[in-house]
Formats: sequence, C-alpha cells, structure tokens
Amino acid sequence: MIVYRLSMGIHKDDLSGKGAELAGGRWNNKGKPMLYTSSSRALCTAEVAVHLPLGIVPSNYYMINIQLPEKAPIHEVLLDDLPTFWKTFSAQAFTRKLGDNFLQTNTALILKAPSAVVPGDYNYLINPLHKDAKKIKVISSEPFEFDERLFKRD
Repeated sequence: MIVYRLSMGIHKDDLSGKGAELAGGRWNNKGKPMLYTSSSRALCTAEVAVHLPLGIVPSNYYMINIQLPEKAPIHEVLLDDLPTFWKTFSAQAFTRKLGDNFLQTNTALILKAPSAVVPGDYNYLINPLHKDAKKIKVISSEPFEFDERLFKRD
C-alpha cells in the first residue's frame, strides 16, 4: 500500500513520528510518537492546510510517497465506534486515547482512522516503534507547491 505525507523540507526524511510526539495530534497525545500519513495526495493536502494560517502560502514542503509493507497488520477505527461529535476539539481526549492505546498494545503497524477533514477518506497512522516499521520505504520525495487559493482570506 502506498500512502502520502506532506512535510516541511527539513523533516522530509524523518519517519520517526517525532513531530507528533512533540506536538500531539488528533490520534495521539504528546510524548507518543506517531507518523501521520493519508490515503491520497489530496487528503494529505487538506489535512495539512487546515492547520496553516490563512493569507500565508506555505513554502518548502515536500510530498513524500511511502510504501507500507505488504500484509502489515492494520487496526481500523470504525465510525460506529466513535461518538457523534468525534471531529470536534472537545473529543480529542477520546480520539487521542484510542491512538495511544493502539501505540501501547503495539500489535499493528497501522491505524486506519477516518479523516475529520474529508468525510469518507482515511488517514493511515503508523506506529514507528512497531517491529515492522523498519520495512517502511520512502518511494519518492518531491517539492510541493500549495495552491494559493487554499489560503485566500476573501
């Protein structure tokens, strides 16, 4: 399976999950490394864009294409198992607990989680401490230019 990741140039080769470990995310608390990837380039773009300020077009980003190992164990978060308000900021304690439990059990390399940004699409969160993480391969990394219309104020 190929997944996609947008990253600033300085971090484009880092698959350690350190960024999410330092900042936390929707599916992990600070102190827990997790690598966030998406099922498509478009979803990856939307997921990054929602966290960036309007009016400033980001630069020095790279689109990284990542090959996940065949038959890698995947745990899926089902929408039916989430509260109706799971996309809200107030539900992040719930989603972070799910992600932290995924990391702690360490039985799967990948957590397939629904996107809060694009309904019906999925992010693939990788446990960089799983035994199969060393089998992940970066296929390509290319400069990425955001469409400035994503960041217009008017």
